Amino acid sequence: MKEAIYRNTCPRNCYGTCGILSHVKNGKLIKVTGNPDHGYSKGRLCAKGYAYTEYVYSPNRLKYPMLQSPRGSGNWKRISWDEAYTIIASKMVELNQRYSSNLASGYNKYSGNLGLLHYATEGMFNSMGPHTMPIGNPCALSGRLAMNRSFGENYSSIPEDMAGAKLIVLWGANPAITNVHQMKFIYEARKQGAKLVVIDPVFSQTAKKADLYIQIHPGTDRLLAHAIAKLVINRKQHCIQFLKKQTEGWLEYKQYLENHLSIQEVCRQTGVSIEALRELSELYGTTKPIATWAGLGVQRNKRGSESISAINSLAAVTGNLFIPNGGLYYMHFDVEDFPCALLNHKGPEHPSIPASREVDISDYAANALLLSDPPLKLLWIASRNITQDQNFIAWDELFQQLELIVTVDLYMTKTAERSDIVLPAATHFEEEDLNVGYWHYWLSFNQKAIPPYYEAKSDLQIARELTTKLNELSPGFSNFPASKEPIDWIKEELTPEIMDLYSFSSFEELMERPFKKDITKVMSEDRNKFRLFSPANQRAHDQAGFDKVNEYKLITPQSLLKIHSQYESLNWLNSPQDESCIELSIEAARVNGIKEREKIEVYNDQGKIVGVSKINPHLPKTIILAHQAGDHPINQLISQPNDQIGSTYFYDSMVKIKKAEAP
Repeated sequence: MKEAIYRNTCPRNCYGTCGILSHVKNGKLIKVTGNPDHGYSKGRLCAKGYAYTEYVYSPNRLKYPMLQSPRGSGNWKRISWDEAYTIIASKMVELNQRYSSNLASGYNKYSGNLGLLHYATEGMFNSMGPHTMPIGNPCALSGRLAMNRSFGENYSSIPEDMAGAKLIVLWGANPAITNVHQMKFIYEARKQGAKLVVIDPVFSQTAKKADLYIQIHPGTDRLLAHAIAKLVINRKQHCIQFLKKQTEGWLEYKQYLENHLSIQEVCRQTGVSIEALRELSELYGTTKPIATWAGLGVQRNKRGSESISAINSLAAVTGNLFIPNGGLYYMHFDVEDFPCALLNHKGPEHPSIPASREVDISDYAANALLLSDPPLKLLWIASRNITQDQNFIAWDELFQQLELIVTVDLYMTKTAERSDIVLPAATHFEEEDLNVGYWHYWLSFNQKAIPPYYEAKSDLQIARELTTKLNELSPGFSNFPASKEPIDWIKEELTPEIMDLYSFSSFEELMERPFKKDITKVMSEDRNKFRLFSPANQRAHDQAGFDKVNEYKLITPQSLLKIHSQYESLNWLNSPQDESCIELSIEAARVNGIKEREKIEVYNDQGKIVGVSKINPHLPKTIILAHQAGDHPINQLISQPNDQIGSTYFYDSMVKIKKAEAP
């Protein structure tokens, strides 16, 4: 049979959202290559992308619906889809009758697959009327609030334009690991003479490639940004016309820098020498265009939103906001340009409940435990593995309270292992979808390339079939349009406004290749009005948080061959002998009597993990570094105060270390 080629898009929670060409023979995916028509990934994939054939056909992949009884016993039994739907639907109907609403039923869903049709989970629950739903963004909300505060709207520059910058400043970003496609634009700029500066507490793979690396104490980025701006202004290298005419708060910002910011105190707090500070401020004051990239790591602490705002203000002071090849990079939320018909599906109204009950996802379990009248009793988990969440103690308590836990996934994750029912999910090769990135500005259609793996189903197909079962058991329980096909949902997203924005005229055109958004069509009249950040009522000289003896700040970055816990079971990318590696400084090793490759324990009041020590001569003495995922996920040591709203403060957790006790 002749080989066929299909166009797919990687839907992972990643900067790339890369274009894929899927080579299929006799109904089987035999290899994947990059799609050269995709203007950002340009025909290349990362190692994870090239491993997709194993991802699809891994023997570890779930094949059938499974029932575990009792929960946590490991006693799994294969059941039919109809049996699974009957159990789930019966519990939903019973809870509705018990509590006179659907508030006892809820879901926890996030970023395992970012295709628009994966909003089917939200649409399915919406179709039943008011229920319990997550809100927020644990990864990026603090930074988003800062960008909105600065620009009044969603904002991030065009990543391909970074190739024309004269200076690139990566602030808490490590694209050599987390955004490999952006490196080609960085290299292109450097070939033309651009300098690369990396500011990071960790001497990362990207930092190794920099012209200037500045090692900073975690959580003090805002102070460094303010100090650079102060030195630029003192030397009269700031863009005074822009600041006077196109910004708000210039005088207050200038007064704050003059009267409340001590350069010497900034150096003490940040750990950055005055020489490095002067060199970086000179680069900012004399170079144009400058591309400044504030990474997600910058805002994963309680002062993170302020740090993003301060970095934004620095770019404004130097006149690098709205000039070609300059600008600011964070991430954008262009998915919100679309109708998002599944996400916004309107369910039946309830006579006494005006809206669904919301739970802040930044600490979902702890917040869900506060719910009463009724308590949460059924939880549906999709595109999510709670080992990448935090506050595992609260999750343990919530799981004990729940009467039914349903997980939809491709693999038997740690979350699936603790569920009552596990439903096998389809890969993006087995379903149609529509994908838009949050870093670049390309839109692409995802074709169905192969039949489903055994009995795997897409989120949309599950929603269609489960709501049909619900209406069999209780007529009118759901108003989800079960007869609507995937292609109908996709076409509904492609409104005339969207097609104009992305410069194509028909669905058939989008089937042939990706299209790029023309951001000039959505620039508001206020786009060139920037709001400077002036923390006049906040202390600038707070402590960095290292006042306790032998206590360390835990940093948990991504690793090259995983995205959170995804891909961790693939042999192509991971050795079965891989051990949890915990990196510590020479000083921390000396103080705690730890040698290279020793078993050590990292612990706090949330729990403990055991791993193998790796002494990193470049790591600051105050930091312990461990990558995400693994059999004993590091996130179990992370907790966030309930009164904090925003991103999860993954990098505010403190830990202690010691040699592991002999078994």
